[in-house]
Amino acid sequence: MSYRVLICDDSSMARKQMARALPEGWAADVRFAEHGEAALEIIREGDCDVLFLDLNMPVLDGYGVLEAIAGEDLPVMTLVVSGDIQPEARKRVLKLGAMDFIRKPTDPEKITEILGTYGLYSEADSAEPAPSPSPQPLPDGTLDLNAYLQEMSNVAMGQAADLLARLLDVFIKLPVPRVATLAQSELIMALGAAGERDSYSAVCQGFNGAGVAGEALLLFSDASFDDMARLLGYEADNRNALELEVLMDLSSILFGAFIKGLGDQLDLHFGLSHPTVLGQHRQVSDLLEYHEARDQQLLSIEINYAIEDYNVMCDLLILLTADSIPQLQQAIDYLTE
Repeated sequence: MSYRVLICDDSSMARKQMARALPEGWAADVRFAEHGEAALEIIREGDCDVLFLDLNMPVLDGYGVLEAIAGEDLPVMTLVVSGDIQPEARKRVLKLGAMDFIRKPTDPEKITEILGTYGLYSEADSAEPAPSPSPQPLPDGTLDLNAYLQEMSNVAMGQAADLLARLLDVFIKLPVPRVATLAQSELIMALGAAGERDSYSAVCQGFNGAGVAGEALLLFSDASFDDMARLLGYEADNRNALELEVLMDLSSILFGAFIKGLGDQLDLHFGLSHPTVLGQHRQVSDLLEYHEARDQQLLSIEINYAIEDYNVMCDLLILLTADSIPQLQQAIDYLTE
């Protein structure tokens, strides 16, 4: 039996990875959608039997797609494929009607096992292997570094959120990571989360390895301290000491998990320096003023973490030096050969 398969993910890298992870010889007609609304159009037309669905997407996310499928009683079998590996994320998608949850990066053997479990694939039914899509190079022959880093950041972001969610017994709301190349002097203007009138505290920690160097920055909204201290179970008479403890512990969790997750995917090992407090209760422009006087290009990854039902928000920035770009490009080229 032939199946009409739809892969819905905002990342071109993730779509190609998912397509390559499908069993060789599976009788499937594969199509792609870049966000939930595009996927629903195809499903409503009756052109989809099996849907591989990402969760964190612009326009309409995976949760919205699942709600629409259930609400409209659309006949499609949905498998969620996501870097958001929090226990609550899995619980929610299964409750919304997904058949199963598959973590990124995709494992071809796991995909084959799950398809077999639901009777969608068996080796006996295999047709001739279809050619797998390969990464498309840019006109100069290189791959789109920013697109690949965005998907790798999505996976690393999910791993960091899972660690924090399990520690605090909460659900972390995750965005689509923002990746951009910009001058250091443009960094403050490029920040998506930091409000001009809000005050923040910040921690910085450098990292390097295998020719790649940069720094991780955590911008933590001052309005979030009380809820975060309660979640961590901290009590202290000295308010300043309590805030420093919250700031350092949160940065340790997010920095360590994210940098390790990114390094594992790139097959690179990063060493971390000691964290440094950049300042407390100040505007972002003051905390990052040391960047404004510099003209060096940076590769910036921005992730806004928020905790559901709590007033806790923080901005994680990963800033990679321009000298790191050739090594990153080489690592990704090697991994996608």
